[in-house]
Amino acid sequence: MNDNDRESLASWIRALPKAELHIHIEGSLEPELLFALARRNGMTLPYADVDAIRAAYSFSDLQSFLDIYYQGAAVLQTEQDFYDLMAAYLRRAEADGVCRAEIFFDPQTHTERGVPFDVFMPGFIRAIEDAPNVSVGLIMCFLRHLSCSAAIETFGEASDYLDNIIGVGLDSAEVGNPPEDFADVFALAEAAKLRLVAHAGEEGPPSYIWGALDSLHAERIDHGVRAEEDEALVARLVKEQIPLTMCPLSNLALRVVDDLSDHNLARLLARGAMVTINSDDPAYFGGYIGDNYLATAIALDLSRDQLTILASNSITASFATETEKVRWLETT
Repeated sequence: MNDNDRESLASWIRALPKAELHIHIEGSLEPELLFALARRNGMTLPYADVDAIRAAYSFSDLQSFLDIYYQGAAVLQTEQDFYDLMAAYLRRAEADGVCRAEIFFDPQTHTERGVPFDVFMPGFIRAIEDAPNVSVGLIMCFLRHLSCSAAIETFGEASDYLDNIIGVGLDSAEVGNPPEDFADVFALAEAAKLRLVAHAGEEGPPSYIWGALDSLHAERIDHGVRAEEDEALVARLVKEQIPLTMCPLSNLALRVVDDLSDHNLARLLARGAMVTINSDDPAYFGGYIGDNYLATAIALDLSRDQLTILASNSITASFATETEKVRWLETT
């Protein structure tokens, strides 16, 4: 594909209404903002400059990414910091044609270092209110390398903000931390009428996807790349139209796939799975949602019709109102 064709496709993708269903707000912390917040808060970073940070963004697996991810999040200290983080992402999302963003946040990443809900939630909420062109839902994720009892405690701490939260999720280090361990906190969230999603089948086996569906009652599977290893699981995902929020550039950066052309997104789409494209932690993995669409389209030779289906899937799989979905789908 020559440069003109590439830019034409990128422009077309930006104009395509789409929902982003798998974005960690802490993972949108660009090095430039990270340095700015560190200066504002009087913190010293173990990197000389922005280029040094970007050079560190070379990962061998999920854990090597998480180590630097949590280190970067430490610069988020004040309500204004969280406002600036959310506002920066929403500007990028709007420019990429995102009409609906369902944004993950990790409260335990902040509460564990003494930053309470009353600091980060007002910052997030204020930034969302200042970005009226993107419909936003917040999904509170529990860190699976911590205990279920810690997650239950966090759920209690969120009580004053449940009206601002549409759902709960499960993220962080997957291997060795099966979803079944968090059934009790997900039951609390389900009783509170929150929507349920969970990371599964990124590095963890297909059995983690089964566990997320059957033990947590997850309505969407975040990642789900390894579902293809289990034919019965794929059949269920297709029959029940359970959405998969796939993140191709993340999978490439974390060595889930060695080459984007090897990604199974197109195969699962062809089998009728409810596949979507998302950015995961875009500051760390080399691209926001538009970049993920473009790189995947080129690597897998996706047609514009297939890209339109992916965008429509994302809107259908969102937790937006039916009125919003109809309006956006009419423009895809």
